Amino acid sequence: MSDNIWGYQPTTGHAPGTDLIGYKVEATDGSIGKVDKHSDDVHSSYLVVDTGVWIFGKHVLLPAGTVTTIDQAEQKIYVALTKDQIKDSPEFDKDKHIGDTGYHEQVGTYYQGRRRA
Repeated sequence: MSDNIWGYQPTTGHAPGTDLIGYKVEATDGSIGKVDKHSDDVHSSYLVVDTGVWIFGKHVLLPAGTVTTIDQAEQKIYVALTKDQIKDSPEFDKDKHIGDTGYHEQVGTYYQGRRRA
């Protein structure tokens, strides 16, 4: 697995420019929510996932490097994380998200050691 936590792995099946909003997100141990927002920016690709009632409406920022597979036909995105890892992640902060490299570093560091190959 590549060290670039903010880039899609070549094996995910992601086609840049594909609208992923509304896709269901699957952790290694079950469904965690759906994509609310996403970006394909080079070195800053991510998903914002609305976890719904599962963890009381929390939104989480998932770096693209956590994605293992994107199933276009089923509109599902599989990530190399458990539901608990996502539940315990830093909450998405829309104010810090844009332009705060420290925030991205914090989120990236959290996920870097937790992804499963």
